[in-house]
Amino acid sequence: MRADRLLSLLLLLQNRGRMTAPELAAELEVSVRTVYRDVEALGAAGVPVCADRGPEGGYRLVDGYRTRLTGLTDAEAGSLFLAGMPGPARDLGLGAVLASAQLKVQAALPAGLSSQARRVQERFHLDAPAWFREADPVPCLEAVAAAVWERRALRLHYRRWRGEVHREVRPLGLVLKGGIWYLIALAEEAVRTYRVSRVLSVEDTGEVFERPAGFDLAAYWAESSRRLEAALHQGTARLRVSPRARRLLPMQFGAAGVRALGSAGPPDGDGWVEVELTVESEAVAVGDLLRLGAEAEVLGPPGLRQAVAREVAALADRYGQP
Repeated sequence: MRADRLLSLLLLLQNRGRMTAPELAAELEVSVRTVYRDVEALGAAGVPVCADRGPEGGYRLVDGYRTRLTGLTDAEAGSLFLAGMPGPARDLGLGAVLASAQLKVQAALPAGLSSQARRVQERFHLDAPAWFREADPVPCLEAVAAAVWERRALRLHYRRWRGEVHREVRPLGLVLKGGIWYLIALAEEAVRTYRVSRVLSVEDTGEVFERPAGFDLAAYWAESSRRLEAALHQGTARLRVSPRARRLLPMQFGAAGVRALGSAGPPDGDGWVEVELTVESEAVAVGDLLRLGAEAEVLGPPGLRQAVAREVAALADRYGQP
């Protein structure tokens, strides 16, 4: 809407000072010609916009002028929780809303605080996605987010590893973890987790539901993550590791590697120590432990040691001289 754009233009000039027409056009995602028309409209409405000519020219507000039109809409107020995360905000369909909210908040701040907010924005950046992976395609995320916000039940067409299923769910919240979006929803009288990239389509059932009293999204996610980690890491490997492997354990195994170092016994004459490392299934553990190369020896359990030995023998056969 043009009224929204005029307010955004006014707030941009108030927050940033002098800006050229091309800069304003890029911020507002309109043509330079549209910026010219909007500046004229602001002037006609009594806003003191000055046009400075020359290489350092541009549009600015008369010194000392500040607008009080800084009221936030409901959507803008909600989007502020995503401040500093423009990527996730865009995923949720809130990119423009968040930008508008930030402009309004900056305009409402005293000059000193406004400049401090800009310094923080210039110096700190939150990057949600994980390293070295493409972002999950999430074509249904915006529709799911709207259902979460409006408490509308959905019928999901969902892809599981066993095949495709249909589920009626009551969306309770969304979680972004390592660049992956998860839907937390009530389904079949239990709270369940769905990976949003596996949602093939959604259909609004028309039902508006009441959220469970006392449901805490952050607490649910923390407990769910703890249970998942405990379920995945049910085995324990006993290793003998070199000084170099001791440095690698936290990098390659995360918290499990840190805990393993805490279990280390006294070093032998070569500086090697014995540790206990929680691992997943034997098949997964073999691949994970081989990443340590010759810097680690599996001492037990016997089945895991034998599995690693077989894999090492197969590699030697594959890469050995004919």
